[in-house]
Formats: sequence, C-alpha cells, structure tokens
Amino acid sequence: MIHRVVISRTDAIGDVVLTLPLALLLKQRFPGVQVSFLGRSYTSAVITACSAIDSFINRDELIGLAENQQQEMLSGFDAIIHVFPDKAIAGIAKRSGIPVRIGTSHRFHHWFTCNRLVSVGRKRSPLHEAQLNTCLLKPLGFTDVPDLGQLRSLTLLDRPAALAEPYSGLIDSDRRTVILHPTSKGSAREWGLDNFNDLISQLSSASYQIFISGSGDDEPVLQPLLSRWGSRVTSLVGKLSLEQFIAFISRSDALVAASTGPLHIAAALGRVAVGLYAPMRPIHPGRWEPVGARARALVIDKDCQSCRHGGSCACIQAISPSLVVESLEQLIAQVKA
Repeated sequence: MIHRVVISRTDAIGDVVLTLPLALLLKQRFPGVQVSFLGRSYTSAVITACSAIDSFINRDELIGLAENQQQEMLSGFDAIIHVFPDKAIAGIAKRSGIPVRIGTSHRFHHWFTCNRLVSVGRKRSPLHEAQLNTCLLKPLGFTDVPDLGQLRSLTLLDRPAALAEPYSGLIDSDRRTVILHPTSKGSAREWGLDNFNDLISQLSSASYQIFISGSGDDEPVLQPLLSRWGSRVTSLVGKLSLEQFIAFISRSDALVAASTGPLHIAAALGRVAVGLYAPMRPIHPGRWEPVGARARALVIDKDCQSCRHGGSCACIQAISPSLVVESLEQLIAQVKA
C-alpha cells in the first residue's frame, strides 16, 4: 500500500503545472495518500496553490544539505516519481532507501538509481505532455493513460493566495479583465508586439480592462507597447511575486500568451486561457496546449519547418488578432452563461 509519495519535477513552471494531474490521480486511487512535490524554489508558489499537494520539498535547499540530512528529508516515503530526470535527485532518493523509485528508461542514470523503469519517449510521442507524465504511474497500478478530456476537467490550481492590496483594487468588476503576456523568455516562439498592439486596438475599452504582464527583465522589451497605449493598459511588469501573480490571474477573466508558464497557470485555475502556438514539433499544441476546461490553443494549419531555425516564427505571427478576439468572446461568453 502506498502512503507517502514524492513527485519530482525540477524544471520550469509550465512543466510543473502539467505534472499536477499526477497528484490528483494518486489521491483518487489511494485515499489518504500523502503527496509531496519536489521542485525548484521559483515554482513553489505554483505547487502550494494545488490542494492535492500536501507538502513542498525545495530542491535548491535539499542539494545544499549534508548527505545524512538529505536522506533524512526523503526518509519515510514509499515511492518517488522522477517526472524530470534530475540525476542528483535520483541519487539522493536511492541513498535514502525509498522502496519504489520510478523513472524513464530513456535516461541512462535511471538504470542505476531507479528500480521501476517505464519506457516514456517524449520527443516523437503523439501524447500530450500531461498524458506522458501519467505514464510514470504504471508501476503503481495505473494501466490506462487518461484522455485529454479527463485531464481538462481537473481544476489543478484550486488554492490560490488572496490577492493583496493595492492589486485587488485595480480590478474593475464592470469590465472583462484580460491579461496579455507577450514574452516567453525563450521558452516558446512569440506572437510579436505588433500583433499584441492590433489585439489591444480591437478590444473595446468599454468592455475590456487590459493588463500587461511580464518579469522585470521584460520591461525594456515591453516599454514600446506600454508607452503606446498609456492609460488604456495597466502594467503588471515586474510588480508581482509569483504567488500574487497567480492570485491576480485567479481574479481575472482571461489571459492571452504563447506557450508559457502564465498560460498554463491560467488554464489550471479554470480561467479563460488563449494560447498562441507554432505548428512545429515538438512545441506544437498537440504536445503543449494548455489543459483546462476554458482553454484554447490557436495555431495555423501549415508546415512550419521553414521557421525551425532562428528565434522568429512567421507561422505563429500569422495567427490573426481578430481570431484571438473571437476566441476570447466565445470562451468568456460560455463562462458568463
């Protein structure tokens, strides 16, 4: 019987969000199971916003401990699921004596550190990332991969923090609140500021309240957009902690972005999430679309191989701003109905 499980995913925010279904599936299969999540410091706010996670183990702190302290921190767990193949964590888990250590057979170091190997080949798989993650539950008795419909029905982030002042006072309840997140920090191909400018011009100021989000590092890139629209938009750039950004998204109606952490957060909160994608494997929506009941991925039907080399992508930039407006209108109307 499984009583205590660690899910280990020590990479980016979007990847962490798409790993959270494992916690909900484990809770459904094993009533009373305690699920811990081992992740990086900067993802802790995402993990603590999920009520299916009972505790957070900070990878950055764990690595800095003496070996006996590392083993003490991971002692008492029945199983660990290495969703991201972190060699250092796999070694610590083995030395800690966790009885069931699950990892993909496609990583050589797992042959020496894991005792339950699952063949999960991600690069050419037709499955979505969230489905691929669930394949690692097979050694715990899960025989079927959930379909995307089942995963979309899950509200993954159901415990956001309260939104603090002065940010809660910014939201106008008489208008639809839309967050635009134009940048990706290299994690995805971007739609471009010209398209975001066109999108803003098509959103009625009487109906829509627009916020622009991004990290502090994004401010020089986003300044032309902010300067052009002035009081028509409100900047959140570099102003919110991740915990408060999640809280702000939870109070908003919709978010528009490329395949980034904020897009996946919005979908996981059950907000309207419109994702902008390039039709290029392995970054296409078939693998990385946002998972949520009110999420939609937009992509043009074209072979994108000519855009593979280089940071710019004409295919994602060809998505029409009017199509984004139409998607927002449809999805928000479904929520209001």
